[in-house]
Amino acid sequence: MFRYTKLTLLREIGIWILALVFLAPFYFLIMIALKPDSELLTTSPLAPPESPTVENFVNVMTATGNSNVMLGLLNSAIITAGSVVALVILGALTGYVIARSTTRWGRAAFMLFLVAIVLPTQLGTVPLYIGARAIGLTGSHWGMIILYTGMMLPMAIFLYANFFRGMGTDFEEAAMIDGASRTQVFFRIMFPLVGPATGTVAIFVGLIIWNDFFTSLVFLGGSETQTLPVSMYFYIGSLVSQWNQIFAIVIVAMIPILAFYLFAQKRFIQGFAGGLKG
Repeated sequence: MFRYTKLTLLREIGIWILALVFLAPFYFLIMIALKPDSELLTTSPLAPPESPTVENFVNVMTATGNSNVMLGLLNSAIITAGSVVALVILGALTGYVIARSTTRWGRAAFMLFLVAIVLPTQLGTVPLYIGARAIGLTGSHWGMIILYTGMMLPMAIFLYANFFRGMGTDFEEAAMIDGASRTQVFFRIMFPLVGPATGTVAIFVGLIIWNDFFTSLVFLGGSETQTLPVSMYFYIGSLVSQWNQIFAIVIVAMIPILAFYLFAQKRFIQGFAGGLKG
């Protein structure tokens, strides 16, 4: 039987204090983004705006040129979605093969993917850029999707392989006895069962790709397909101390990926726990 003790009360107080500490930056972010220029430097950051305005958000979303935030938002969505779809398909297929392999090459391949996770991707930036430019992939959506898929594939394979290893082979054997091929077993039985792992991969790699700045700046900087972080870089560079607009653009960039995380957080937690257990 649960008993509410003094220790329980202290734990609840501690949790509330931690929650307030973590939520404080969001409070500052929203309050300052809603302040007009006349209140920005004359009021305390703790104080809510006396005359809240959405003008800062309008200015951010109507910027043009290299600072076109809405175009950057669209480009980020296209590149992130395309990369996530490719990573889910290739990562699931490769992870399943490695998990079910009993040969030495399967274990060796898994170790190579682990090494690829540890190595910093920036080491290959120069040869990648030279190769991408030679075949016309710089400054394009397809080029970035291919690039991000190659960069994040080891992580996707690692998560999927560990999840498949934690699953039994009963369903596969039963389906194959009934005449199903290995391809049918994977797409009709195994892949639907790893929904939590798919959610984990989608959120994990999606966050990294969405927030990536360095790779996008090198391969897309100055083009019409530059992503949101690059557009933010040019936009903020044109400001001096207009923190209300700077915070407004941060909120605009944060909303899509935060909404996606809240939508799929249950699968993310289940899949990550399953991958670690495996």
